[in-house]
Order: sequence, then C-alpha cells, then structure tokens
Amino acid sequence: MKRVPFFNTTRIVMIALFGALAGVLHAFGKFPIAVAFPSFLELDFSDIPLFIGTFALGPVSGCLIVVVKILVKLVCVGTSTVFVGDLANLLIGFGFVIPAGILYKHFRTIKGALLSLAVGTVSSITVAILSNWLLLIPFYITNMFDGSWEPLLGMMRPLFPSVTKDTFYGFYLWVSVLPFNAMRCLIASLVTLLVYKHISRAIDRINDKLSPEEEGKTKVCARDIAVATVCIVLVLLLLLFALLRYFLWS
Repeated sequence: MKRVPFFNTTRIVMIALFGALAGVLHAFGKFPIAVAFPSFLELDFSDIPLFIGTFALGPVSGCLIVVVKILVKLVCVGTSTVFVGDLANLLIGFGFVIPAGILYKHFRTIKGALLSLAVGTVSSITVAILSNWLLLIPFYITNMFDGSWEPLLGMMRPLFPSVTKDTFYGFYLWVSVLPFNAMRCLIASLVTLLVYKHISRAIDRINDKLSPEEEGKTKVCARDIAVATVCIVLVLLLLLFALLRYFLWS
C-alpha cells in the first residue's frame, strides 16, 4: 500500500467496516464446543476481520477495530458477565494486534506474515492466561457469585468432574483457555493468509478512488476531517447506547 496520511478517509472507513463486521460476528456468531471446552467459552469468527484489518492497516488501526468490535457487540446484545467477557476480548485482542501488527508493518513478506501471526498468537494466548488468572476470574466470582466458587465449578464439571477450587486453574487455564485460544487464532490466521492480499489490493483501489493524486490537498483534508468527525460521533453514540443498555435496559 502506498504511503498516505494516517487518518485518511480510506483508513477511517476500513476501521469502521472491519470493526462493525467483527462486532456482528462476535454478537451473533458465537457457538460453544461443549465436547472440548466449558460452555462459557464460545467460539466465533470475529478475529478474521480483526486479523485482516490489522495486517492491512497496522497495529493502531487494529486496536481501534477491537474497540469498535466490542462496542458494537455491547449495543447489539449487551453483557451477561458484568463486562468481564468484554474486558477479556479487549485485552486478548490487543495482545494479538499490537505485536503482530508491528512485526508485519516492518516485514511485509510471506515469512513476515507467518512470523507475525505466530508471535501474535503466542502473545494473545499469554494475555488470555494471565488475565484470566490474575484479573478476570477473581473479579467474575466476586461480582457474579458473591465470592462463591460453586456456580463456576458447576459449569466446569460436565467436562472435568473432579475439578475443585484448588484444581480449577489447572483445568481451566491449561486444558481450556490455552487450547481454545490457540484454535481461535489458528482458524483466523489461516483465513487471513488466504484472503489478505486480495483485500489489501481492494483497499488500495478504494483509496485511489477516494483520494486521486490530482485531487486538491485542501479538499482531501476537509473530507478526511469530516469523515473522522462523523466516526468519532458514531463511536461515542455506540458507547452511550452500550452504557444505557447495561444500566437502564438490562
């Protein structure tokens, strides 16, 4: 892709599109894999537009896509976990897009893509394990179950009948969180490798149409500012509706 100002019309529109698609997939495309993982670990394909958007637009844009994805999901279906699941998706998403986006920005080859996906996957899994262990599970138990472990253990026992409070993290982190997130990243990585180049070329063509070389800089700048302003307003409205859904309608 040719070098263009960071917040140009094409980039803003692509962030919005990738984020909205990821949010819809995250809200309505979830399904459990009950034979392998606890029922509350649900797989969806929202990482595919996230990974592709990060490769096409860079790590900062990837982080913005993560934020838009979560806001869209919150507006569509709200939260059933006191925002614990949404915080998990935010941290795990950042865990992938930041290292993967930075690496691919500097090594835009097939080897660079493979390295970026591998490093992003390892980083995302590491963030998932650490955040669940140190932050998410303790917060979830305290705020959802008033400190009682039994409801969470009950959700684990169909797969792990011998699980107890003392053995929970061993079963959950290493037999559930680790392979689940590895599978999630592997699926999205394979699809990204297959389709990324085609989408990148399409983005270049869109950019050429939206910002032709002969168009005046003043006109382009004014349009970019207008598009950015509209997108900021939409993001703020998404945030407002997400908060209203939680505090007033849930």
